[in-house]
Amino acid sequence: MNKRNFIKTLGIGGLAMANPLLPVSAAEKVASVAGKAATVSHRVWINPDHKEKYEDLVKKYAGYKKAGILDIMFEADSEQHFKAAKANGIKAHRWMWTMNRGEKDLLASHPEWYAKNRKGESCADHPPYVDYYRWLCPSKPEVVNYLKSQVEQILSKDYVDGIHLDYVRFCDVILPVNLWDHYGIDQSKELPEYDFCYCDTCCSGYKEKYGVDPKDIQHPDQSPSWRKYRYDRVTNVVNNLAAVAKSHKKAITAAVFPTPEIAKRIVRQDWTNWPLTAVCPMIYHGFYREKIVWIGDAVAEGVKALHGAFPLYAGLFMPDFHNNYDDFREAVRLAVSNGAAGVSIFGDVTPEVLTVLKGSLA
Repeated sequence: MNKRNFIKTLGIGGLAMANPLLPVSAAEKVASVAGKAATVSHRVWINPDHKEKYEDLVKKYAGYKKAGILDIMFEADSEQHFKAAKANGIKAHRWMWTMNRGEKDLLASHPEWYAKNRKGESCADHPPYVDYYRWLCPSKPEVVNYLKSQVEQILSKDYVDGIHLDYVRFCDVILPVNLWDHYGIDQSKELPEYDFCYCDTCCSGYKEKYGVDPKDIQHPDQSPSWRKYRYDRVTNVVNNLAAVAKSHKKAITAAVFPTPEIAKRIVRQDWTNWPLTAVCPMIYHGFYREKIVWIGDAVAEGVKALHGAFPLYAGLFMPDFHNNYDDFREAVRLAVSNGAAGVSIFGDVTPEVLTVLKGSLA
């Protein structure tokens, strides 16, 4: 089950005051700061259907290209999907689960690689929230080397244009508010069973630097240094994987939480300081019980924090729009006008979706 299906399974229903549109000159300035191209382009997340025929895929992806979709992130390897996309001038990226790895053979052979919560419970045998939440510990050199080998294998294939990192973070210490009712959890504060990682490697590494074991801190959720230590552990993983991508001269991108502030606060993810080619924040407004206008706010926050390091593509969750394509069109407009290089779509890529995306290219 991929994480977006997890969203649907939880019954999210599909997925303030409005800021005025930026003047054209201001929008162009923001776009320039973001490092985005002069023209807008888009991306999609896809789990490839292996039953589709190559000739049909070529036709389908030709339609994507006309709508301005220049990159596809494929959740599984499929040479014919990748090559059909590339035949249309679309770059094909392999979408990889990074820190959340629940393969049975990995769990059986290396249970010691998995993260532990503040109660001392391991994700290997006490997964939080759902059974497939099996989080590796980013502090362990063995984990970093394992992930590097995975990326090396993926990027060694000539039909793969880049690696797209997903779940590149710690477990959600706080879920988006729309999930609280589903689990019957009040996460107004950080709860120990969802707070990671307190394994020996993490605790000893922090103690070596700061002179105290995080387990001995009275309120570890309020410790800036303990938070930063964990941000840096994830960033170290990304740095290592980026070095592999660089050695292959291929792109490295990531799906991340919607804003720098939210990402750091609830999943210890400091994505504005990663060496990426592009970033796709999942600005799923329904998750956070926000109106569509918030998409523009989130894009503006991310673009400003990046300082032009790499382009941002606003991740949009199609079920959140309930087939209202006027709302979807407004979301795309808000994203682009606030400095996004385009949008990244998760959901059914219908003819109506393609029409909206094509219209945004003008």
